[in-house]
Amino acid sequence: MASCPACGSEVTPESQKCPECHLSVTLFSAVREAAGTSPDQDPTYIRTIGELLATVDLGKPSVAPALASSHGLMSRPKRPATAGGPPPEHPRTAKAIAPLKDLPELPSGRTDAQLRKRIREYFELGRRMGADFTDFELRSNAATLAGDENSLDVLAREMFVHLVSGLAEEFEATIAQRNELTQLVPTPSADVELDAIRESIRLGDLPGALRRLTHVRDELLRVEEEWEVGRILVTECDLLVQTIRELGGDPAPAQGPLEEGRKFLSRGRRTEAEKLLARAAVALWTVLEPRFFEDLRRIRDRLNDGRTSGADIAPAVTDLRDVATELRQRNFVGMLVAFRRLRAFADRLTPLGSVDVGAGVLASGVRSGPSA
Repeated sequence: MASCPACGSEVTPESQKCPECHLSVTLFSAVREAAGTSPDQDPTYIRTIGELLATVDLGKPSVAPALASSHGLMSRPKRPATAGGPPPEHPRTAKAIAPLKDLPELPSGRTDAQLRKRIREYFELGRRMGADFTDFELRSNAATLAGDENSLDVLAREMFVHLVSGLAEEFEATIAQRNELTQLVPTPSADVELDAIRESIRLGDLPGALRRLTHVRDELLRVEEEWEVGRILVTECDLLVQTIRELGGDPAPAQGPLEEGRKFLSRGRRTEAEKLLARAAVALWTVLEPRFFEDLRRIRDRLNDGRTSGADIAPAVTDLRDVATELRQRNFVGMLVAFRRLRAFADRLTPLGSVDVGAGVLASGVRSGPSA
């Protein structure tokens, strides 16, 4: 009985897909080969990219360059510093955190002593928020020296509005951060704090709102760091799915492990999710690989034609080297970002005696994610 190369489940001979992660049986052999399970031999695509690079880069020998051995399936390569890219195709359904609608009323009915105390508290709160209260300080000093209580009352009201506006803005930004994160993983602790922050602002408890806002930011940062690898792997898989479709392919046979990995993330099963999503990326690559190299050969031919026509193709050669490097390190995000730049450059070239009827440029602006 065979085992699935993505999740390890046993698969009966008559099965067409894995019963657990739903990877198509037709991809089992390709996924095993792409995973580089043999320590003595690189996957075929590692050798292919080297051969393509040698045929376009005249600054190198005419034979395929010796490439370092590829990483194993679960060996996560160094990644760039930020995680970005396409949003998940099937975001996790989570409770919506509504934005602020009603701001608190301005405080009133205080004694002179209470007014001065309130102004001191507002200055302290402003410093904690990093607000520029220089103008308020000048006005406060002048009104205090003149004993002008009316001016101090107006000042306190303006400071209150300024602080509430700043807290509301930070609250909205924190909600946006939470909403992005919760597409993949639950944030129960942060959700409770966000509800409490809204209530604190409604009641005019600005110090309490800031204290809770600081806490929820720390919590979201902790969750982001804890689940960073899973989030990057989902971005990687989504980008592979997008590219397969843009090159005319169908990612469906390899999408099962991706969807199961998402479910593990949403249930808080981080270790299982990371393991399955790493294999999902390899499975999606096996679907993309033939179309990828077909288009890369087209690009190679166009670059050679452009060089013959006198075009400077040095930037494209650099991108092609980056494609080879990132692919060798199993960083599919970095590889596809470099590939998009390369493809865009090549499609702008017009070979002598021909009209460009090549495929359109793939969507740009995808950021690669941090190292796992």
